[in-house]
Amino acid sequence: MSSIRVQRVGSLLKRELADILQHEFGDQLPPMTTVTDVQPTRDLSIARVYVSIYAPSEQKQAAFRRLQELTPQIRAVLAQRIRHQMRFMPELRFMLDDTMERAQRVEELLARIREERARREGQTS
Repeated sequence: MSSIRVQRVGSLLKRELADILQHEFGDQLPPMTTVTDVQPTRDLSIARVYVSIYAPSEQKQAAFRRLQELTPQIRAVLAQRIRHQMRFMPELRFMLDDTMERAQRVEELLARIREERARREGQTS
């Protein structure tokens, strides 16, 4: 398998899963559930699906558990949609993508450092 094939499969799965989560399972998940990335293994047997769920922490964990419970149904709908593009359907493993939360935390820390520096410079002047 070439890496180009793996990338194409990842793009196909990402596009289809985003649509499936929004239209087929949108009533069972928070409205701000987003597929951020799909990384298939080289042999295309497993696809790690990274999702962002914009909700308070408790709701996010509950929504992620619900997403994991729905995985067999989601996989079945996906298999039906891509049956002409792929011979085998990869196993889906959902992963919670917390990139946005980590970026926000870094921004908060940097702002705190800037404030502390400004305070120190104001005291020494």
